[in-house]
Amino acid sequence: MIHPEQQRRAYLQAMGIDVWLPRDAEEPAVVAVDEPAADLGWSELRDCVAGCTRCELAESRTNTVFGVGNLDADWLIIGEAPGAEEDRRGEPFVGRAGQLLDQMLLAIGQSRGSVFIANILKCRPPNNRDPKPAEAAECRDYLDRQIALIQPKIILAVGKIAAQNLLGSDDPVGRMRGRPHDLDGIPLVVTYHPAYLLRSPSQKYKSWSDLCLAARLAAESHA
Repeated sequence: MIHPEQQRRAYLQAMGIDVWLPRDAEEPAVVAVDEPAADLGWSELRDCVAGCTRCELAESRTNTVFGVGNLDADWLIIGEAPGAEEDRRGEPFVGRAGQLLDQMLLAIGQSRGSVFIANILKCRPPNNRDPKPAEAAECRDYLDRQIALIQPKIILAVGKIAAQNLLGSDDPVGRMRGRPHDLDGIPLVVTYHPAYLLRSPSQKYKSWSDLCLAARLAAESHA
């Protein structure tokens, strides 16, 4: 994010006005918007996401949705993209789907405060359409940096979009779930999106099986 004082000086210089600084004045720390995220800490990464203009979604969003939860979490939950309410509040998985996710986490002894929840995209696609591949690609290093900072014991990919993007696969959720995957050395489990489970409650038992698998893998990572 560009510091306001530095921005002011840039405007003055662009107009040909000399800007004088005290000898002992320090340049403010700057995180350039849209810079690679690989070396950023949490605060700088959050600022970078908040000011991101890498794709056209920046023009229509209300808020970026950075993610919420425990920065030292063992569990990282990754969904697809913010919806209308998430865009309004700047928080992932709210509304009925978020409530169901909270119940799913409680069933395995976790909570919204003990895990970290993020999305493939940090901005809402218009009309809740699926993310475009280019949009997901532009957002990927933000998510990769979150993964690197958290170093989770287990990643739970929630829904088709999240699973396909993380694993580089075109398979449906039904083919990807039920077995462990590996994401750069971190075990990853695929499960159905809570919004799908609200429409198809008969599939909840499969998600419970996925959660149990994820819990077992997380426990083994501690051993």
